[in-house]
Amino acid sequence: MELIIGRKPVLEAIKADQEIEIVYVAFNIQGEIVNSIVKEAKNRKIKVSQVSPNKLDEMAKGKVTQGVAALKSVQKSYEFSDVIEAARPSKYPLLLILDSIQDPHNLGAILRSAECAGVDGVFVSMRDSASITETVIKTSAGAVSHLKICKIQNVNNLIRDLKKEGYWVFGTSLHNSKDYTATDFKIPVALILGNEEKGIHKLVADNCDQLIKIPMLGKIDSLNVSVSAGVLLFEIARQRKA
Repeated sequence: MELIIGRKPVLEAIKADQEIEIVYVAFNIQGEIVNSIVKEAKNRKIKVSQVSPNKLDEMAKGKVTQGVAALKSVQKSYEFSDVIEAARPSKYPLLLILDSIQDPHNLGAILRSAECAGVDGVFVSMRDSASITETVIKTSAGAVSHLKICKIQNVNNLIRDLKKEGYWVFGTSLHNSKDYTATDFKIPVALILGNEEKGIHKLVADNCDQLIKIPMLGKIDSLNVSVSAGVLLFEIARQRKA
């Protein structure tokens, strides 16, 4: 990650559509440029976080920030077409869609499982999702560098486009769903995992070809989303080797 500091540098980076993960603004900082930074960031769905001046100075290691800083991702971001083309050589392509995964540790753990399970590409929703931060990179054990990750604005539009490419879309849900072990995954698969608390959005679930679940044997009704990812991805991998 690269830290950009200063009001004008941050504003210009945002306007240039650079890969900005998050903008930091010090408490009680005001001004026309600061207001423009916040407005431009929100228009592009970039997270804006207010922090103490001391915290900002610590991040900038003593450099003058003017009360504003931004984290720029050095992680390459792929387009939809890049992911689809890279997956074409696979006999049974496997794509992963992450719908509003908010915890960076969960995101990192999921990406690690995805790489280990041979996932061809990952789509991450931009809304209410964790960014690819140093925490995510570290938790993924470097898997982030080996995956084709594409950020998307709308999961439902993505589902529509994937179906046109011949993918079957599977969503994870506790309701009206089928046991994952009774599902045939020897087809082009796009698997959707949802938010840690709310799961996948209702309209997303409605647009899936099939909903699947992992049956629980204890009293708790669900697994952590990163654990579910590992279970499902490796069941898909197991079936395809059989």
